[in-house]
Amino acid sequence: MTAELVRGQNHPLSQSRLEIRISAGTPIVAAAALGDEAGRIHGVEWVAHPGAPTQPGLEVSRQAAADHRLAVDLDAMTDAVHRVSVLLALPAPGGGPGPVRFGSVAAPFVAVTGLDGTEVASYTITGLEAESAVVALELYRRQGAWKVRAVGQGYAGGLADLFTDQGLPQAQQLAGSIHEAVARGLARSVQAPPPRPSDGDRSRQAAAPALGPDQGGTAPQGTPGPVSPTYGGQPAGIPGQGGGQPTYGGAGAPEPNAAGAGGPIDYSHPSRQTSAPPPPPPTAPPAQPGQPAQPVAGDATGWSMEERLYNQVWGMFEDLARTTAAYRSAVDFAESRMDKELEQVLSDPRSRIGGQGDAAREAARARHAQLVAQAREALDRDIAQLVAEAEVVEPALPPAFARWDNPVWHGYRVPMEIPMALRLGDLRLPEADRVRIPMLLRLPLERGLWIDSGRADSIDGSFNDSHEMRRLAMDTAVAHAARLLAVYPAGEFTVHVIDPAGSGAQSLAPLTQTGVLAAPPAQGAAGVADVLGRLTQRVDLVQMALRGGAADALPPGFDTSQQLLIVNDFPHGFDDRAVNQLRYLADEGPSVGVHLMMVADREESSGYGPLLDPLWRSLLRLTPVADDHLADPWVGHAWTYEPPLVPAGSQVLQQVLTQVAAARRAWNR
Repeated sequence: MTAELVRGQNHPLSQSRLEIRISAGTPIVAAAALGDEAGRIHGVEWVAHPGAPTQPGLEVSRQAAADHRLAVDLDAMTDAVHRVSVLLALPAPGGGPGPVRFGSVAAPFVAVTGLDGTEVASYTITGLEAESAVVALELYRRQGAWKVRAVGQGYAGGLADLFTDQGLPQAQQLAGSIHEAVARGLARSVQAPPPRPSDGDRSRQAAAPALGPDQGGTAPQGTPGPVSPTYGGQPAGIPGQGGGQPTYGGAGAPEPNAAGAGGPIDYSHPSRQTSAPPPPPPTAPPAQPGQPAQPVAGDATGWSMEERLYNQVWGMFEDLARTTAAYRSAVDFAESRMDKELEQVLSDPRSRIGGQGDAAREAARARHAQLVAQAREALDRDIAQLVAEAEVVEPALPPAFARWDNPVWHGYRVPMEIPMALRLGDLRLPEADRVRIPMLLRLPLERGLWIDSGRADSIDGSFNDSHEMRRLAMDTAVAHAARLLAVYPAGEFTVHVIDPAGSGAQSLAPLTQTGVLAAPPAQGAAGVADVLGRLTQRVDLVQMALRGGAADALPPGFDTSQQLLIVNDFPHGFDDRAVNQLRYLADEGPSVGVHLMMVADREESSGYGPLLDPLWRSLLRLTPVADDHLADPWVGHAWTYEPPLVPAGSQVLQQVLTQVAAARRAWNR
């Protein structure tokens, strides 16, 4: 289970021997610093960097590269070490051509993995601008257990400022020696690989594998092969190499060709095992002159068709946001220009009346209309291309990404693996009503969901009373829960329901009748206390096991599946103790696989005062009717969210849940 961290978020580590994988799309310097309890670096010997790549329990790359693998052995750390900070920096300008600030390159991606390559936690470092060095993440010791925290702290002054901030007296000298070591490495390294064709999802990007002689090819220049994990020495079986970079003059290193020998140099190790590269994405047929390219489903980057479709969907989201922002900006400019021209006309007393003033005003309005028409023409052209792309992408989506009316659900089978993401509905903008962008949420869930059952006016102007809103909200919650059950393998997702007054019985019928719930919906104050008590105890037990490094020592028969708790009609049936337990589950549950889905009206819980404000802020608010309430942090558009309700009269929900129940019974035998 991979935790995708955001800045400031932490995640427990259950392994001591780890790899830190870094992908940046451009050559960067990777280092690691050891710190005490306060985070201070006591000396240059506490830093592993290209000039001194090994320290006790640490090994880093010897050169600047677009992809790095750092080896970490937490058990080898001394008692004085409480933090391991992963540092990234751009090479100094004197070290060769390249960017000088992280704001001009793709956002670096950092992942903590086990020795088998399984990702434990990952972090994409966004929001960087003028910074040339950054503390990406840190591994820290807390009460005898290790955790990883996403930091993302950048420094415009580079490594010198970074080391100074961490209390190192020799900050300037160490930064200079690191850049000198990198410059020496660049001087003897082969040419860097060409830039990747698109940004895409860097979480699955990797350097192209080096082809050995037994594979009928030569390695592309500047493309390092896979790196074997090391702990305090050279990689096993690869003499003379450190960090996967080619070296000269060491044991086992290839001799450089003489000048003019012709043909590229093969820097791959003859015994190195490599993995096959991902199959190329499908390509569109050549477009006619003057016509846009024909869209193709899955033409984004990725290692699988699912990942390509995921990246393509969010590429469509970015395209729509960008073209709409450009249109709105052009309209604002046209209006401000017309206002300025009209103001100039009115400021001259001679043109306020008479034919001259009327002509000036008409000319200003004509120029405004022309600018708006040009902007609308460009928007319509982009929207037409997005509509054409959506028409080929939507039918190709897998069940986890597809709407309930997609025919793919009629051929549904219980999956064997967890998908990348889940569709929570559709997003659209008023200027492009024809385009619906699937709203995809990565799995496993990182935060709970709040289905707002408060009174609201839908986007079409119709009014929904409180009773109708509660029913719609519960229908939406059931549709979300059914989709989660459907996309997880048998036995890996469990749903609990709290319905104190039994008001959601009609909406819950698909879940109760098919038998996919862990138990009948809990009712009354006693039922609320029982379910919350069991889930709270589960969170405590798993957290203690992780802190103690005994994740495999859970009691026999312990249900390790992901848990979802649906709470209807909150706060009815909840006392103060139950409210505190609910807040605890919302805060601590997601990190250990316990997730919350609230169906509630915030105003009805106002009697608790500000006590519940953190609860609502921690949940992703969704509505059971189309509403403009979701804003993207990229350009700030207010997107219209449409819930993924099942079509009226459709039996697809019952059919899918029946298969889920049958697979669960077979799995439990």
